[in-house]
Amino acid sequence: MPLLRRILCSAAAIGIVFISSAGTPGHAQATNFPDKPPILLGAAWYPEQWPESRWNTDLDLMEKAHIHLVRIGEFAWSSMEPSEGKYNFGWLDKAIAMAAQHHICVVLGTPSAAPPAWLTSKYPQTLRVSENGVRAQHGNRQQFSFSDPLYRKFVYNIVLQMARRYGHNPDVVGWQLDNEFAEPDFGPTAQAQFHAWLQKRYGTIANLNEKWATAYWSQTYDNFDEIPVRADNENPALLLDWKRFVTDTWKSYAQNQINALRPNIDPRQFITTNTMGWFDGFNEYELHSILDMAAWDDYISSDHYDYLDNGARHDLTRGYKRKDFWVMETEPVFVDWRKTNTPLKKGQVIDMAWQAIGHGANAVEYWQWRSAPNGQEEYHGTLIGADGKPVPVYWQIQKLGAEFDETGSALEGTSPHSRVAIINDYDSRWAINFQRQSARFDPVKEMLAFYDPLRTMSQAVDIVSAQAPLSSYKLVVAPALNVLTPVEAEHLMHYVRNGGHLILGPRSGMKNEYNGLNPQGQPGPLEPFLGARVLQYYALANNVPLDGFFGPGRAKIWAEQLTVTAKDPEADHIHVLERYGKSNGWLDGQPAIVTRRYGTGSITYVGAWLNPPLMQKFAAWALHDAGVRPILPNVPMGVEVCQRSSAAKDILILINHDTVTHTIMLRRPMFNLLGNKSMRVGEVTLPKYGVAVLEASPR
Repeated sequence: MPLLRRILCSAAAIGIVFISSAGTPGHAQATNFPDKPPILLGAAWYPEQWPESRWNTDLDLMEKAHIHLVRIGEFAWSSMEPSEGKYNFGWLDKAIAMAAQHHICVVLGTPSAAPPAWLTSKYPQTLRVSENGVRAQHGNRQQFSFSDPLYRKFVYNIVLQMARRYGHNPDVVGWQLDNEFAEPDFGPTAQAQFHAWLQKRYGTIANLNEKWATAYWSQTYDNFDEIPVRADNENPALLLDWKRFVTDTWKSYAQNQINALRPNIDPRQFITTNTMGWFDGFNEYELHSILDMAAWDDYISSDHYDYLDNGARHDLTRGYKRKDFWVMETEPVFVDWRKTNTPLKKGQVIDMAWQAIGHGANAVEYWQWRSAPNGQEEYHGTLIGADGKPVPVYWQIQKLGAEFDETGSALEGTSPHSRVAIINDYDSRWAINFQRQSARFDPVKEMLAFYDPLRTMSQAVDIVSAQAPLSSYKLVVAPALNVLTPVEAEHLMHYVRNGGHLILGPRSGMKNEYNGLNPQGQPGPLEPFLGARVLQYYALANNVPLDGFFGPGRAKIWAEQLTVTAKDPEADHIHVLERYGKSNGWLDGQPAIVTRRYGTGSITYVGAWLNPPLMQKFAAWALHDAGVRPILPNVPMGVEVCQRSSAAKDILILINHDTVTHTIMLRRPMFNLLGNKSMRVGEVTLPKYGVAVLEASPR
């Protein structure tokens, strides 16, 4: 039997694997308040948009749906401060108190995403300026300048007032800063700050000119003030530094609000913000370094619910802090911003929510409870209609809430744990997107090309930064680590020297920290360890054949011609695993995948964007080579396996994303927390979009 076939067969025969978290810090309770439920179901509620006489009815319907959490206030600045320096919090006091009467706790949103008209009218400099020089107007949201000192002063003041009033309210469990950080400012203030940022980074203009290679196209600058501010079509070094500046500016924008909150709130109240999945406007790892917890807004970006992509975005969010997170917003059934706002299928709402929990979420909140009487988002999905009565999805949410209540105590204290990590690097994503070379080379899609088979086969993957600790992983994959510094290279090789298995994808090690080409070629500072390098890269219009250890396959989008540089490849344990077939002449017969044993670990370079069948074979080999086994073997396609564990608990969450019924055999009998809790079961039958939550006996 060929080696690859033996690998695939042995992987299928492996029993259930429980990953012990003994010695790993972490607590899966949703809040730091022991009197609140450990797993929370919630909704975004806007009491300022409705008569007070309606509030109790809304909260009663929430309570009946097992909703124990509301987010309030993130767009209510004009209701809190109707005129400059005049505050009105009476309505918010009542809303929080009334929610508590219905056993509902509160996350308060700071209202800086939507400044009031009196502020932007009197102080127009607080409005952001677009890249083409147009100043924003009032009437939407996120029209503010994230860099303007005066705007930050007003934001600090309103947040300080909120902190002093609610910082020790036992029904306020946390704070959300702003809402979906996104748009930078290109106005004079931001430009001046960017120039000052560059001067601090480089010291002298001569040093900047050298690092940016500004002799190209006579870009040499005489002083920092000459440097343009643009987000595209510029010197790659400038573009990368602009993104880094935007990151630092959003971080200081958040810190301004944290400075108002921290001294005035109960330490148990967390501080977070809501992010947007694959959005790459700034470096999320940097921003989250000053936050207590990660949270994101889970919306389906197309007409088709891709559960693997959605799961990857959960894993991405969990990786910001490397601990459990919240889903701060998600769609009840549909949104209002796609070309055709098709609904999720009946049952997929529950499917999606349990996937979030399986990947480490401790709260799932729906946006929104009820539409505003008017406004830009009137058509967005809700839990109750414009008439105040439940819409069909309400009863699905009610069922979900009952399930959260039923399983919360078992899930408390548990978290996902993985032996596989994928590196997400914002510098590299930005660098590739600035200079795609192939329009189809989307760095997120390349990441997902690796993620999908690795997650399907191993059933647990972390997505982390290039600086994250790696010692707990058996396999680390860097799909397109385009920008690679010597420090990062040493971090990766330290992992390999200590027995880790590292895989580099195409375009890795191309660039240095200034977004310039590494003069030693790819994979940059890792070339001496790999014992091979890239001679040339090619954007592909047509697929190119591959063959070798994994059998025949195709390269698409991108292909790199590798060469072994070691004098004695056999003695250095270097092997070519795949070669290109006949295509454009340049690639014919040339190495495409090279691997090297290094100490007790290995380093592998994949120089081509592999088509899915070949990628599946490669992923199976990589997992087997690293000693990674699936949590539960022999699971049908379309059934997702999630595990949350602690030193004392093993919880499996099985989700059938498929439209046909599947029966899953368990490795050992477990208790079905959504069925007969007193009886152990050896198999579980899941209807379409069905979920099972299973608990093993404490060890």
